[in-house]
Amino acid sequence: MVICGVELTGNDAVVCLLNLDRGQFSLPETKVRKLSLNRNHTREDLKQFQSAFADLMAEHGVSLVVIKERMQKGKFAGGAVSFKLEAAIQLISGLDLDVALLPPALIKSTLAANPLPVPFAETGLKAFQETAFTVAYVGHMAAV
Repeated sequence: MVICGVELTGNDAVVCLLNLDRGQFSLPETKVRKLSLNRNHTREDLKQFQSAFADLMAEHGVSLVVIKERMQKGKFAGGAVSFKLEAAIQLISGLDLDVALLPPALIKSTLAANPLPVPFAETGLKAFQETAFTVAYVGHMAAV
């Protein structure tokens, strides 16, 4: 099963695809590391972001998207634009695509019980994809 881990930061959705097949993890080949929303945040911009995200999921046969949950209030609250991106992802229609939010506490407890099988540096991913990779891994382990 292919899971897409997502970290929403600012105008960007940082993505990492992770496949688990017969107990073996693999990283499907993709040139897309993040999808961005144009600065205007118009309805058309949101639709274009949603379409690009849906196309990426369809191209790689993703069945589950897991998003690192952001706080709604307080010092570490997510920005308004990141919640727009989350809504655009959750409202993708026409695909058999489940979307789940993973709270930081669940991520931490799952990693404590099931540490990453390889150091992140050995994955070949970019440093900014580490959180998305971790979220995808936890999505597989937690069977969301």
